[in-house]
Amino acid sequence: MNLVVCAARGWLGTPYVHQASCRGAGCDCLGLLRGVWREVIGPEPEEVPAYSMDWAEPQGDESLWRAGLQHMVPKVRDDAAEGDVLLFRMRDGSIAKHVGIQAQTGGMASFIHAYTGHGVIESALSAPWARRVVARFALPIGD
Repeated sequence: MNLVVCAARGWLGTPYVHQASCRGAGCDCLGLLRGVWREVIGPEPEEVPAYSMDWAEPQGDESLWRAGLQHMVPKVRDDAAEGDVLLFRMRDGSIAKHVGIQAQTGGMASFIHAYTGHGVIESALSAPWARRVVARFALPIGD
């Protein structure tokens, strides 16, 4: 099994807690990615400043996308692989501010994410989710 997916699945059931990144205790979608990064790669590449639930939205700042381009390997959106980091735009015209980790590809495609009211779950990458994916990245893991 893919190392990134295995690490992400270790977070399943972690409650949703805004700005947190502690497996079993609480995390949000970014906190899940941060925790998986620490487990698979090591120390986080930069400190994440405090952010509100609507962070960057009023300014239209694509800060998550920018961070992805700076710290991960951009991929073609349709070049799916297990362990990819997915960036979602939840509404047309809004900034991309939800992340998940591709767990399975193909007909049973799924992703792992932290979702308000649900905690860390594995969801089908169904058409409503797939059409919201705006970027795909690989974590910078040496082969």
